[in-house]
Amino acid sequence: MRVKEKASLVPRLRFPEFRSKPGWKDQFGGDLFDQISDKNLEPGLPVLAVTQEHGAIPRHMIDYHVSVTEKSIESYKVVQVGDFVISLRSFQGGIEYSQFQGICSPAYVVLRRRSEGNDAYFRHYLKTDRFIQILTRNLEGLRDGKMISYRQFSELRLPVPTAAEQQKIADCLSSLDELIAAQVRKVDVLKTHKKGLMQQLLPREGETQPRLRFPEFQYAGSWTEKNLGAICTIQRGKFSHRPRNDPRFFGGKYPFIQTGDVVKSNGGAVRASQTLNEQGLSVSKLFKPPIVLITIAANIGDTGLLEHEACFTDSVAGLIPKDGVFAEFLELAVRGKKEYLKKIAPAAAQKNINNEILSVLPILMPEFKEQKRIADCLTSLDNLITVASQELETFKAHKKGLMQQLFPFAQAIEA
Repeated sequence: MRVKEKASLVPRLRFPEFRSKPGWKDQFGGDLFDQISDKNLEPGLPVLAVTQEHGAIPRHMIDYHVSVTEKSIESYKVVQVGDFVISLRSFQGGIEYSQFQGICSPAYVVLRRRSEGNDAYFRHYLKTDRFIQILTRNLEGLRDGKMISYRQFSELRLPVPTAAEQQKIADCLSSLDELIAAQVRKVDVLKTHKKGLMQQLLPREGETQPRLRFPEFQYAGSWTEKNLGAICTIQRGKFSHRPRNDPRFFGGKYPFIQTGDVVKSNGGAVRASQTLNEQGLSVSKLFKPPIVLITIAANIGDTGLLEHEACFTDSVAGLIPKDGVFAEFLELAVRGKKEYLKKIAPAAAQKNINNEILSVLPILMPEFKEQKRIADCLTSLDNLITVASQELETFKAHKKGLMQQLFPFAQAIEA
């Protein structure tokens, strides 16, 4: 059943040269797009992955490894540059655009614009939250894994301005995309630089001195190998009640750190995603910084820094530095042992390590001044990465807000 719009199609934010123009048209998806099922495969066309982040893109470009047989490829569809693809996840992330020629699974619906207009305009609109809301609202009963059909898409009305206004909107949003892409590259470059610097500032496997050393420590000699238990006190987190998710214990003033919070920190400050009340505190324990946190169950060896008083779960251990040990350096040193810890973790239904395993973990340690110098250097890079990442999120939020203003949203009703 087709739908029509009852409200005038005029965006909240309009470029000056179009403000006196009439409202936008609303057109059925079926009048704007044809369904394409071209199975005339040319040799050498890449298999496309259809992703929410990258659109339709050759699998090798995103390190996507899913094997397909030659027999199954015979049924694949050809996707041309400028085509749109409805995927199994379109009810979550909208309809994807392809900047590449390739082939895709026959499970996907390939769309090709049939009218005048601008690909980039529709590329942006078909990914907006508002379009996704309309898409899912008019597809009652849609669930994960159920495909949106061409018939269902064809009965949706899409807001369509003149070709000139489409171009203006597309140019504006595409310029923001370029800014976001440049910022992503900046963050990636900083992260790569930090990773390379860490590999130089910390000794490699089988060596006792780093390849790169600050001038004042050039002649300081080899680092000393010590067991982790000799340089810090190891305390396991606590949450004794079972089941763990009993709501009676949550929603208070005490931060409660869980495994996922440590993983998300990527070695930096850990932020609690949950809190405990007084009853929750009675079955847990409050820890004071500085403490290095390390995950010891399921996720093995992820680390972060506790910078504020907090409780943490018993699937996380706290490494409390002893005198002469700089917490930020200890985190770096232990982070470098992640793969080793994963290898030695006892095989079980869920891998885990205990205090005994951690206490004999070998760690190479320089003198305190060199520990601090290394940590300060890498922390300064972390700060640059944080600032650049925050700028990236600001650009994304600005684009999202702009998209909400540049596209009209009229309530759909049944015809």
